[in-house]
Amino acid sequence: MKEINLNRLFDEYDLNREDRIILLDIITPIINHPEFKKRIDSNIYPHHHKISLGEHILDDAIVSYKIAKKKLQKNKNINIRLVVLIAMFHDLYELPWQNSQIKKNQVRNRHGFRHPLEAAINAIIWFPEYFEDENDAIILIDGIIHHMYPFPVRSINKNFEEAELNNLEKSSLLPSNLREIIINSSCRNKIFKISFSKSKFKEGRIISKADTKVSFGKEFSFHNLKASVTGKNPNLN
Repeated sequence: MKEINLNRLFDEYDLNREDRIILLDIITPIINHPEFKKRIDSNIYPHHHKISLGEHILDDAIVSYKIAKKKLQKNKNINIRLVVLIAMFHDLYELPWQNSQIKKNQVRNRHGFRHPLEAAINAIIWFPEYFEDENDAIILIDGIIHHMYPFPVRSINKNFEEAELNNLEKSSLLPSNLREIIINSSCRNKIFKISFSKSKFKEGRIISKADTKVSFGKEFSFHNLKASVTGKNPNLN
């Protein structure tokens, strides 16, 4: 199984020793999880072009951390631990999406609209200890679900099946209070069955900013942009 070169990424983003220690303390239990390790391999989980999903998540976590740190230095009230955790969980969707041939009956159930819901479910199932405090859970789940803002997310009700989730079977394992948080968050500012909402919390809004910065910076290409709509990326063939 491939390993990520964290020092390379830390050097790329010019992190000092103190920042590296803080980040490692937060992310180490997550990057050591078998499901995260699986997502480090770009041959299994390519994300944008040939960057692996795991590297994309770590890019977002580092950029989110740097944005949050600047806000803290300006005396803004930010929970930097929750910021990094949202970033580490935001794209833990179930299956690789580019050139996958996975078809959905509804356009609103395609990857872009649906994957934040899958990520929230997987994060809760794989890392339940981070969701034990309900106040933290509300911020984490809301940040994960709305991380694509201004791109909308698929709203969901008690019938999770309507969203054609690739990890539907796991939704039945969710604690009832966390299941309700997912439903309520995904239905905020709902138009028909799509939520056009940013995160309610500063921590989640930082992730949206970082994800946009990474996706349209380090990872941007015409093929990536087209693939985000069609699910097909000829560069990966």
